[in-house]
Amino acid sequence: MKDEKQGRIISLTIDGKTSEAREGQKLLWVALEHGIYIPHLCAIQERETPEASCRLCFVEVKGKPGPVMACAEGVFEGMEVETETPRVLRLRRRAAELLIASHPADCPRCGKNRRCELQRIAQKLKLKLKPRRLRFLPRPLPVDSSHPALLLDPGKCLLCGRCVWVCRERVKCGVLHFTHRGFDTRISTFLGLPLSQTRCTGCLACVRACPVGALVEK
Repeated sequence: MKDEKQGRIISLTIDGKTSEAREGQKLLWVALEHGIYIPHLCAIQERETPEASCRLCFVEVKGKPGPVMACAEGVFEGMEVETETPRVLRLRRRAAELLIASHPADCPRCGKNRRCELQRIAQKLKLKLKPRRLRFLPRPLPVDSSHPALLLDPGKCLLCGRCVWVCRERVKCGVLHFTHRGFDTRISTFLGLPLSQTRCTGCLACVRACPVGALVEK
């Protein structure tokens, strides 16, 4: 007997390619499973409510009045999706440029060089990793190298929230949090304690979740 929670199998079209998926499955993961890359930073597949904060996974769906976020859009029978329309690419580039404008471009010295999702997104969108139209606004925050297993560099953080969610929901540790507000928002620990003074076990789940070099293994 079919598990009703999984939804029935439906057919949809992405960039002219017909694909099958479970009804209600999020479009982002359907596209990725079928080899269609959609830029994204904050999405976590097992998360029930998508964060949808990075604003990079815009797509256009036939019948919708405007672009939608692929991470939050459930698929349905007969759905027709375009992932690289001029309007979609314009929105993605603007979102990526804002991220790049406050991200230090010291790629050769970064622990995630060549494994960095921001590098991949910039290449996909044909953007340089140094801001052109926007003024560079770095966040010179202190690096926490106190832990024997990992290093936290909040100045490189894109505030995607993946490490926070993984630490709290998957590992059940809850060491990492968002602190401050606005442009001063950052990833930190309770009371800003060094990682070595928290209950961090060094499992490195946060490092694996981080799309850039804000969290790296020592």
